[in-house]
Parts: sequence; C-alpha cells; structure tokens
Amino acid sequence: MAPIRLLLLAFAVYRLLVIVGLTVDPAGLLRLGLDGQLTVDPSDVETASNDFGLLTRAEPMAVLHPASAEDVARLVRAAYRSTRHGFTVSARGHGHSINGQAQTSDGVVIEMSGASREDGHHHHRRKKAARPRVSVEEMHVDVWGGELWIDVLRSTLEHGLAPKSWTDYLYLSVGGTLSNGGISGQAFNHGPQISNVHELDVVTGKGELLTCSEEQNSELFHAVLGGLGQFGIITRARIALEPAPKRVRWIRVLYSNFSSFTSDQEYLISLHGNPASQKFDYVEGFVIVDEGLINNWRSSFFSPRNPVKISSIGANGGVLYCLEITKNYDESNADNIDQEVESLMKKLNFIPSTVFTTDLPYVDFLDRVHKAELKLRAKGLWEVPHPWLNLFVPKSKIAAFDEGVFKGILGTNKTSGPILIYPMNKNK
Repeated sequence: MAPIRLLLLAFAVYRLLVIVGLTVDPAGLLRLGLDGQLTVDPSDVETASNDFGLLTRAEPMAVLHPASAEDVARLVRAAYRSTRHGFTVSARGHGHSINGQAQTSDGVVIEMSGASREDGHHHHRRKKAARPRVSVEEMHVDVWGGELWIDVLRSTLEHGLAPKSWTDYLYLSVGGTLSNGGISGQAFNHGPQISNVHELDVVTGKGELLTCSEEQNSELFHAVLGGLGQFGIITRARIALEPAPKRVRWIRVLYSNFSSFTSDQEYLISLHGNPASQKFDYVEGFVIVDEGLINNWRSSFFSPRNPVKISSIGANGGVLYCLEITKNYDESNADNIDQEVESLMKKLNFIPSTVFTTDLPYVDFLDRVHKAELKLRAKGLWEVPHPWLNLFVPKSKIAAFDEGVFKGILGTNKTSGPILIYPMNKNK
C-alpha cells in the first residue's frame, strides 16, 4: 500500500502547486492576461542577459515588453504570490547598469524601454505607448518609466521647455536614473534628477500600483527615488520643467594644481543661489592622465589642428585637471554673454593660456556624449567590458584621494577611461 499512498501524495502536491501558482514557466505566465508581449525569443533573451558593463551575465526565463503599468503589476503580483518556489523579476531600462542590476537568472526581465532606438535594439513597441505629456501651465511632464531622456527632451522642447537636471548621457531611461540619482554638472544648482520629481507611479514588490509624492505615500516616494530599484518599479514620473535656453557657451580650462582646481569648483557651486547672470549653469571636470584623453574624450571639443599637449603645460606628477563650465543663453541675453562669462572667470586660477571655448545649440551640448558613442560604435569600441566606479568623496578627503589615486595609482598606470569629477553641494 505504501507506493500507492506516495503516489497519491505526489499528485495532491502537484495539484496544489498548480492551483496556487507555484509552478512557473513561460506558458503559465501567458495565463496572466498580459496585454504586452511575453517572449522567449533568443535575441530578446540574449539582450536581457547582458548589460553595458559586460562584466556579468544572467539568462532570464522570459522577457516581457509591457503594454502598460498594469502589465508590470500583474507580473510582479504573480512573482510575489510565487515567493516560495517562484521566480524573480528585474526591470531593465537601457540596460546601462554595469554589475548585472538589470539582470535575473531564470526569472523575467521587464524591458521598460520598448520604443525603437537608433542603436537598433529593443525594436518592440508598447501597444499603448504614450508620448510624454507636457503641462505648460504647471511646468511639468508626465513620462513612462522606460522613456529615454533624449525622447523626453525632444517632447518638452516642442513647448520651449526642458527638465532642469540631467545626466551626461541621455540614452538612459527615466526610471533607471531616478532609481540611482541622476547626477550631472547641473546638480550643484538644481540638485540631482531625484530632487526634481513631483510624483511617481510605482509597482511595489507586492504588485500594487501606487501613486506617491511628498504628500501621498511619501515614505514610498523617498524610498524609490535613489532606491536602486529595491522598493518598486517606476512606471510613471512627473518631472519639473523650466524654459529651455537656445544656446550654450561651453568652456574648458586646465589646471596643474589640484588645490586650485577644487577651490575653483567649490567657489563656482557656492554661487547656486545667485541670479542666472551671476553663476554658471553647469560645473564639472575631469582628470587627465594620458595625452590622448584631453583631445579625444567625449567630444571633438579641442581642435585636431591644434591639439593640447600635457608635456607643454608642465603637469604636476603627469596629471592635469580640466574644469568644464557652461553658460546658457538665448536671443534675449546674447549681447551680455561675453561680459557675464568674463566677470565670473576673473576669479578663477586656471592656467591662463588654456582657455578653450565653443558655442553650440543647447540640445547638442546635452547630447554630446551620444556623438562620442557613435564614433566608438563605428570603431567597434562600444560593446566591450566597462568596469566603472562612482564614489562620493567628502571635501576633507579629496586632496588625499588625489595624491593616492590620481597621482599615485593612475599617474603611473595610464588609463584610456574617463575620470570625472562632479562638485556637489551637500544640501542639494
């Protein structure tokens, strides 16, 4: 009789697993009634198995191209109810993470950025894809969490508006950067991107679709912004806007003295409360430990007919520091731009012979890194491993960091990668 009893028990357990949804396979997920496309297509699975870093790989069971926030919620609810023997879910925007944060093994990757792209990836479109909705009166835009910032910019510029705070690279998803912080040279003035959000729609870990803001579900709002995707999936964000300038005066100056470089950065970001005419709109910088970097990194800013030579400047320990600053303007204040820039630069202590200036449209400045990407793609240098590290270093430790890392490790071990320095006001 024992074998029969065991067989009956096994049958009962199998029925239980099916009833409560603990067995998971792509065919079972199709019964969730999703409006979007759930696929096991090898090309989709391959794309979702990797990210920009190309340092880790995790192959999902399936990939979901959601048609709506409710699709995301249905899938997460299924995963939540299948906790004991179920599956994991990971949201993927542009897949620009570097250590597998957007990957999951034997689970489901939600491809949030469903629109077609210039790079040819992610050719599926959301069935109910909605364009960003701009409110000119209230100066905000509502966008899908998987929307790319470049598309947000294009939509808002149709109304003469633009988001206040950016990342250096615009081919990233809104939900992706808001889950991390969203830092660029404007952050000293407006704070990072997460400081410029009015409202979110979020799918929680239980599969609930909730709206949150400072006033509504505020704990969730602050957990999700900068929460590294651990508190929910952003399906909609309401982003603050401002009038978009037409053009940018883009200036680079060089330093051989690190103390002068950081002092000038700190001075410039201390002006964030001043009127627009009395401060720069963007303050950033980078470290130069290789002659090629200054002429090639991220743009063709310096003229190829007149390349800058580190050896001709007398770099301290073979290291130079470049301060990048910009001033926005349009027709109404174009006549004053030279005077405003000159007044601000009088108080800086850069090497006098190293002022390099260019003027360009606002859009071209914001999208400058993409142009470098296209060049690297053409040379086969984009789809390569990208080890990357971001650190917040306090003012009290930055001089020691320069000695130990910039002049020490990097000064003797040349790198072709970028070393960026963003000065930040802590209260932002």
